[in-house]
Parts: sequence; C-alpha cells; structure tokens
Amino acid sequence: MVRQRYGSNLLVPHANVCFGQSRASNNNHPNTAFDIGKEDITTDTTLLNDNNHVRIFIVVEGTNDTEFLRRISLMLHRHDESLPNLHDMEKKGEAIFVPFGGGNVEAWTNRLAPLGKPEFHLFDHELPPETDYRREAAELIKRRERCRAVLTRKRSLENYLHPSAIQGAGDVEVMFDDFDPVAEIVGRRLLERTPTEEPWEQRTRRARNRVVHRAKRWLNTTVVEHMTVELLQERDPDREIVSWMRVISNLTEAG
Repeated sequence: MVRQRYGSNLLVPHANVCFGQSRASNNNHPNTAFDIGKEDITTDTTLLNDNNHVRIFIVVEGTNDTEFLRRISLMLHRHDESLPNLHDMEKKGEAIFVPFGGGNVEAWTNRLAPLGKPEFHLFDHELPPETDYRREAAELIKRRERCRAVLTRKRSLENYLHPSAIQGAGDVEVMFDDFDPVAEIVGRRLLERTPTEEPWEQRTRRARNRVVHRAKRWLNTTVVEHMTVELLQERDPDREIVSWMRVISNLTEAG
C-alpha cells in the first residue's frame, strides 16, 4: 500500500480566511483557524492487480480535480441516486482516479488501454492554443471502445463554483466569469485581507504561484462542500457536470 499526504498552509477560520502557519483545530470556536488542506489519500496497488474489481478509470489533470469530483458527485448523488457517488466508488476500489499532472495530454490517450477497462477523461478547457491540443487528445480517446473524453466548457472546474459558496466557506466576496482565473482572483483577495502578508504586486512569480495553489486547494475542497444543487444549477444551467456523471455511470454499467 502506498500512502501519500497532501497539505497546505491555507487557514480558514469560522468567518475569515488568512495565510500563515497552522494552529490547533477547534471547529466549535468561532475565532479558531483550522487547516483544511491536509488529507490522507491512500492508493492500494492491489486494486490495480485485481482487474475485475476496477470498473472505471477517471483520468484528470491533478489532485484538485479529483477532490472536486469526489465532493460534487457526493452532493449530486444525495439529490439524485441515479448519479454515481464517486467518493464511495473510489473507497470500494470500483473507480480509480488517475491524476496525470497536466502537460502533455496526448501522452495519455492510449496509456491505460492495456488494462482493458472503461475510461473517462476530463480536461480543463483552458485558453487557446492549449484548448486545441486538448480537443485533439479528446477525439483520439473517443475513438477507443468504452472510452470517453470531455473538455470543460468553462476554463476550469473552479469556474463552476458559485460566489455564494465561496463567501459561505470563508466570507470571501468575489465575482468572476466562465474564463477568469478563479484561484488567482481568490488568492489575491485573501492577501488583501491579510495586511501582514507581502502584496501580490511585490511577490515573485514563484510566490504568486504558491498563493494560487493554496487558494485552488481550498476552492476544490472546502468551497465545493458548500455547493448545493441550486447553486450548481445557477453556475451550470446546461447541467454539464450532471452529464459527466451520467457518462461515467453508463461506462461503468457497460464495463
């Protein structure tokens, strides 16, 4: 068994968000900050060997996408039991998330083929020319039996979040459209609320990336847990995310 631990220094008090060092957790105290970024993620390699146990591979760009899909699918499943609960499927070893780390998407168009299992690939839309590379990769994947690939219609998964969920999770007021860099917008807003932190404009590119990474992690975990069916319908009126879940369900049944 391989165990990995992911962490972040983003701190989320009851009605405040700041960056800094982790302090003791006490969710019952309104002024206590608690670290929301640390979570044990366990991958049992025997599940890969037990090929009959695995029903589908879900290929995403990174662990943040995995966190988003786990949580949003659980919320949707509670509302509509015909939709898959990816959180439970992963725990049972029926679904395996494969975060490939972004970059060369075409390299993953055929990499899992020898395992002979259904595959669902989800790519962020991003911006041109990267969008075109992803479309080409998705078309190659869809030519394979029991494999589907989609590009998000919005820039990334964070763009499906509702500003009300962000405000409810950390009292952070932001507005954004479908192709704005949400994690950067939120990260900058958090810095503005923490006077002791170095301003965004004075930070190096590496330091800015750290801020964005922390905000992105928070958005795809805590904020997703503040999403409701009603908020998702406002941000996703075409029910795009629901359509992904139905594709996954169909692939799983066909497998």
